[in-house]
Amino acid sequence: MIELADLFGALAMLLWGSQLVRAGVMGVFARGMRSGPIRRCRDQPFFAGMAGVGVAALVQSSTTTAWMVAVAIQHEAVSAVSALAAMLGADVGSAFIAVLLLRDMSWLTPILLLTGVVMFVSKGSTAAGQMTQICLGLGLMLLAWRLALAATLALEGMPRIHTVMALMGDGLLLEIATGALLSILSFNGLSIVLLVATVAATGAIPLDVALGLVLGANLGVGLLSVLTMRRSEAKARRMSLGHLLIKAVGVAIVAPTLSIWIKVSGRWAIDPATLVVLFHLGVNLLTAMLFTGLTGRLARWIQHLTPDSKSLASDGSQRHLDYSVLNTPRLALSCAVREAMHQVDVVETMLTGMLRAIVLRDRALSTALRTMDDMVDSLHADIKGYLTQMPRVALSDSEGQRWVGIISFTVNMEQIGDIVEEILIDVEKRYFDTGCEFSVSAIAEIGGMHTRLLGNLHLCVSAFLQGNVDHAQLLAMEKARFGVLQRQCAALHLQRIASHTAGSVETSALYLDLISDLQRINSHICSITAYPMQDRPIAVAEREFNPQAISGRTVS
Repeated sequence: MIELADLFGALAMLLWGSQLVRAGVMGVFARGMRSGPIRRCRDQPFFAGMAGVGVAALVQSSTTTAWMVAVAIQHEAVSAVSALAAMLGADVGSAFIAVLLLRDMSWLTPILLLTGVVMFVSKGSTAAGQMTQICLGLGLMLLAWRLALAATLALEGMPRIHTVMALMGDGLLLEIATGALLSILSFNGLSIVLLVATVAATGAIPLDVALGLVLGANLGVGLLSVLTMRRSEAKARRMSLGHLLIKAVGVAIVAPTLSIWIKVSGRWAIDPATLVVLFHLGVNLLTAMLFTGLTGRLARWIQHLTPDSKSLASDGSQRHLDYSVLNTPRLALSCAVREAMHQVDVVETMLTGMLRAIVLRDRALSTALRTMDDMVDSLHADIKGYLTQMPRVALSDSEGQRWVGIISFTVNMEQIGDIVEEILIDVEKRYFDTGCEFSVSAIAEIGGMHTRLLGNLHLCVSAFLQGNVDHAQLLAMEKARFGVLQRQCAALHLQRIASHTAGSVETSALYLDLISDLQRINSHICSITAYPMQDRPIAVAEREFNPQAISGRTVS
């Protein structure tokens, strides 16, 4: 049983190596690949297929390429026709890599591993350091192939292994189902093809069983694409469904011809492992040639089967979170940022409408704005749940900081939404129902604070998106200025009460609570990205602030 444990260990190393290569390539080249070859082939299926070949050859995974194509199609960078063609090309590129990895490159293994370790020690988590994952991953894959070959040679003489293989050889459907299941469980069809080729090279399984498992691995890649895209937008789901249908038809066409392939290949003086990977390449080449020209009709047919997602502006549910890219931190964080921008749009709508509802005494608008807090809460829960599902171990230092920053941003936006809802409820009870009126000066002061508040929100979003230190420092100063503004408005209000200004006495408590709540909102805005700056911003704000000028208006 030690030999069997060695085989599973080699398989685990092969899978881990492929994951390292994928993560390294995506970390270094993800943005360029998403905006480069795939985007340039929007309505050209043939060139999109060639781009898919190149991208899959680089990332060594057609599943990873499917994620990238899904991102492109969701951004409307490619059409559904080109997306399907790119996936067919990705299958060919991945199969071609299997042929290359099967060559005897044992001399390259120590070079790759040594280079990867040296770069990791010297470069750390920098962009150049991410290249270490590619070198280490390739080295581990080559080493795993040699270990798997040695383990299967040791297993060849075990009677139980021959019994299991004999049972598997009783039906082609069982072989295909087994290959598909292994491909899904490993999350990488390329690794399964290489493993099958390795086992076939030892003679532990017959050639017909190996080819049946390869067909299953091909089908498993299509099933895996559907499973990973099940929570994505309708466009991405259509692409994955079309890919699966093409895979299924391709397997159905090739399966009856296995005996012919074996008979013809028997005349060639080629080892079984090479025959397996060449068969894998031939199946994907045949499928690509047959269906690249038919992707347009297939895309239109699938569009009728998969309805568009409902508009999410009305219910506030997430629309940018792609769960299929959770294992790729850069893409997943980008999705979370886009959804955070959706959340801040809702919050800004609530803030903007709040002043209008107060000035116009619009109860219907106030009620509508209060219901939008449910959208903010839902988006906060979605973003937080999405980020907590990310594998934190895979995050670099900068990505970890970005992860924390997004969480902080969404938490503060959710709390701002709650405060706005509390303000509107209070205004409805203590202002709309009582029939009292704010003085003209009070409305002007509230409007001035509201304008500065929205300006700080825009500055906060800019600092959050760009990581601009100057903006963050300016925001810290704005927090101090806003506090001074709130105190000055309170002092002016007390002067109006002392002079018995109409409306000031009746609305005094509500006015003071309102400007205090505006300051609370501003504190949440400034706490998202502002840096601690000791006491200097407060002193500067006290000197620079003109108590008689509120947003460019003189208060009498």
